[in-house]
Amino acid sequence: MQKLSVVVTALLLLSSLVYSQEKHEAHKETARQILDAALGEMKGYKILGELCEMGPRLSGSDNSIKAIRWAENKMHELGFDRVELQPVMVPHWVRGPVESLTVSSGAEKGRKLAITALGRSIGTKEEGITAGVIEVKTLEELRNIGDKALGKIVFLNGQFDPTVTNTFSGYGRAVTHRALGAIETGKAGGVATLIRSVTTRYDNVPHTGSMRPYAAAIKKVPGAALGQIDADYLSKAIKKDPNLKLTLKLSCKTLPDAQSYNVIADLIGTEKPDEYVLVSGHFDSWDVGDGAHDDAAGCIQALEALEIFKRLNIRPKRTLRCVFFMNEENGIKGALEYARVTEEKGINHIAAIESDRGAFTPRGFSVDADSAIIAQMQPWLPILRMASIDWVRKGGSGVDVGQLRTAVSRIGFVPDSQRYFDYHHSANDVYEAVHPREFEMGAAAITILAYLLTEEGLQY
Repeated sequence: MQKLSVVVTALLLLSSLVYSQEKHEAHKETARQILDAALGEMKGYKILGELCEMGPRLSGSDNSIKAIRWAENKMHELGFDRVELQPVMVPHWVRGPVESLTVSSGAEKGRKLAITALGRSIGTKEEGITAGVIEVKTLEELRNIGDKALGKIVFLNGQFDPTVTNTFSGYGRAVTHRALGAIETGKAGGVATLIRSVTTRYDNVPHTGSMRPYAAAIKKVPGAALGQIDADYLSKAIKKDPNLKLTLKLSCKTLPDAQSYNVIADLIGTEKPDEYVLVSGHFDSWDVGDGAHDDAAGCIQALEALEIFKRLNIRPKRTLRCVFFMNEENGIKGALEYARVTEEKGINHIAAIESDRGAFTPRGFSVDADSAIIAQMQPWLPILRMASIDWVRKGGSGVDVGQLRTAVSRIGFVPDSQRYFDYHHSANDVYEAVHPREFEMGAAAITILAYLLTEEGLQY
């Protein structure tokens, strides 16, 4: 460990020597121009509005294809050097028009509760499922419930831990209910599963998201998420009336895989065109809201990086590539196909940056790379701090760029996380929820890092 620390320190000193004061000042001036372009004109935020007007972009949907064609045309319109649609087959899950959960016994018979089907869920028969309800707090409790769940709707009422400061950590713990609830309910002999929405916001807007694929040997049961307020109502109602019954109706279904595309644009490098710096987001979204924070914003921040290069007449030394990955939400087929094709072609990604944590105030960049690579980026921090980036450190990158195992570095843009799960996977995730300055600060931060990477490269 001590030897590694000495090596990293030596590399830091070496990179500081190579990265001269003259270069630093020149890069600082360019960074200032990038910030002025982003915040002064807010062009990316306006483009985000165009995309969000089209509505959600669930993989396989007609609307996703409409958005892909719009993106292709926009990239041509902005004058990028190469624009490509990369074919990929994607899952095609359809929500359908019927989604209802009704109290069907007791004093409040007929009361409607706010739900949304979970991605990959099967539907119910037309008459729905009418059954009693059993509440559990954890998957472990469900696994040890014995025969108490037989023939019942299982209500997984596990809360997003409000005491965690890192909301992604809290999400990681709570989201297991969404991922595995239907599978564990099927194992326990239940007929459907309901979960408390995985969100930091206390309202009655349900949050969707993907379940794990059904296990072949286990009975398939439908899954849905309840709004927070109705989750609390249901918990109290069951305690008051243990024989309470609900009727669940869902018309969701899975269709055959559909043809779709990753959307790719390049500014070709002037000195080392075979070294690529990739900026990216995922273009699909869930079918509620506009998918504004998740992840239209990430895509348009990546797009604006190339657009700002064009606007400021910056010709990158290395090729700057923008990718809109398709199908991150329920399959990562786009990322897997992109990784397969680029590996076959021997494309050298020195860096792959992903924005998929919302368009909030920038905080840092999380880098999946050797310590020696991360050390080379530390002298850039004074410049990155101009765009509110406080740190560049080792950590996870993103679901899509994480598939690029041959990339020298995989980098995740990390904005402030406190409000992201207020919107995530829900009807709250609309254009109006994106703050223009926060969006553009993120776009500027990504553009500045992309500029430094295309100018300086990484020694590997």
